[in-house]
Amino acid sequence: MLASILFPSFVALTALAASPDDWRTRSIYQLVTDRFATPDGSSPTCNTDDRRYCGGNYKGVINKLDYIQSMGFDAIWISPVVANVEGNTAYGEAFHGYWTQDINKLNDHFGSADDLKSLSDAVHKRNMYLMVDVVVNHMVATSNPPNFGSFEPFNQQSDYHSFCFIQASDYDNNQTAVEQCWLGDENLPLADINTEDPNIVSTWNSWISGLVKNYTFDGVRIDTVKHVRKDFWPEFAKSAGVYTVGEVLHNDTNYVAPYTQSLSAALDYPAYFALTTGFQTTNGNLSTLAAVVQSGQSVYDNGEHYMGSFLENHDNPRFQSLTQDQALVKNAMTWPFVQDGIPVLYYGQEQGYTGGNDPANREALWLSGYGEDKPLVQHVKTLNAARKAAASTNKDFYTSSLKFLVDSTNNLAISKPPMLTLLTNEGSTSTPQWNVPNAGYSANQELIDVLTCTKVNADANGGVSIKGSGGNPQVLLPTSALAKGGSVCPDAATGAQASSARSLTVQVLGSSLAIVLSLLVAFS
Repeated sequence: MLASILFPSFVALTALAASPDDWRTRSIYQLVTDRFATPDGSSPTCNTDDRRYCGGNYKGVINKLDYIQSMGFDAIWISPVVANVEGNTAYGEAFHGYWTQDINKLNDHFGSADDLKSLSDAVHKRNMYLMVDVVVNHMVATSNPPNFGSFEPFNQQSDYHSFCFIQASDYDNNQTAVEQCWLGDENLPLADINTEDPNIVSTWNSWISGLVKNYTFDGVRIDTVKHVRKDFWPEFAKSAGVYTVGEVLHNDTNYVAPYTQSLSAALDYPAYFALTTGFQTTNGNLSTLAAVVQSGQSVYDNGEHYMGSFLENHDNPRFQSLTQDQALVKNAMTWPFVQDGIPVLYYGQEQGYTGGNDPANREALWLSGYGEDKPLVQHVKTLNAARKAAASTNKDFYTSSLKFLVDSTNNLAISKPPMLTLLTNEGSTSTPQWNVPNAGYSANQELIDVLTCTKVNADANGGVSIKGSGGNPQVLLPTSALAKGGSVCPDAATGAQASSARSLTVQVLGSSLAIVLSLLVAFS
């Protein structure tokens, strides 16, 4: 009886201890709360052009955790949770959660405080992490000048920087304007909070600490980070007490790098831009991606290891709005799972969604039927499993840096032992060739492409020479790295027998109970 009472508190305790080192072993599924799942499993019409609430909420997410976890994701990133502008605006309703008006209230369109706590509990019971999105830079008004009294707690004009909109030219040569002028436009101004004011700084730090503790969030994604002075962020991150990853929308690693010293990490936008241009046509240059990543390895704090790696998100066009060549799509989707950082997949990507710029890229997932037999769902599932398999046989997998063994305009060979990934942008009509004499395997070692379960042997020097088919990527692992009876190429696997789910559950619960009992002894 005693253990059952204390166990929920233990779960909360572990949730609050999610460090960057804990997060780099995870893969993240990003969802837009309003568009992911309805509480009753219904599938209402949801026209993205309308920019209206469509009915997804926390209860809906809870009901679809099986769907997320079955693909191998062990972390979830949800939309901002605070109260937003109500009603219709010049740009629709605040269904996405980024138009803050009151940081001390929840957005009740997504559910109650109890619903959010239930989501957190449900996620943690599955040994998954929960990441919350937050907006610190601004409050959102429906007129200019704003009605400052409608904001909470920053309800005085003096709580904001003097009005001026950021100009396009400012992004190249005026960082002060980027940090102190306003985003938005006359129809929907984003009033820029005076984050130089020590009272405002104190309020923000206390708020994030309370938010994380109240809902046992394990990580914090921070919006519009480059629009707030850099020296604001270290204390904010310390107050959060968990992994913090910032959105720094820029294509230059040297611009992004200082923010990796102020927060745990940043979303890897420089690699995103190179990834997208490299694979969206057969004329892309994959050497650019290699160069950007190598630069990030050098200039980011902790290299690329804590960075969030992604192909799609809610702010940028879906990749399949740029190309629907499925070979290019699969190659590009493979990258976030085989590099040094933390993979992030935006909901709907696995279902082949094709929406362009906002709001077209914020479709309702229930319209897909959550089909688990679709090719890209299986692709993602295999990639997550392969990443775990590689890490299980190399204790340094998450801390060692990848190397580009082939780096050309059209082909890459990426070594992150024991994984060798072969990518190409030659397209679905091509038969790419990779020659990797320095692959690092043992002589004649038996390997397998986990995406097709096709075996190949290394040569006498441990190198690999492979001709591809249909322009598809290949992810090679030794057959000894795959567990017999596991989810990846089980008929070819020669590694140790996979543990049963029941056995794993018993191990986890047993370890948890032991820690709880030790805490009881320590504090008795």
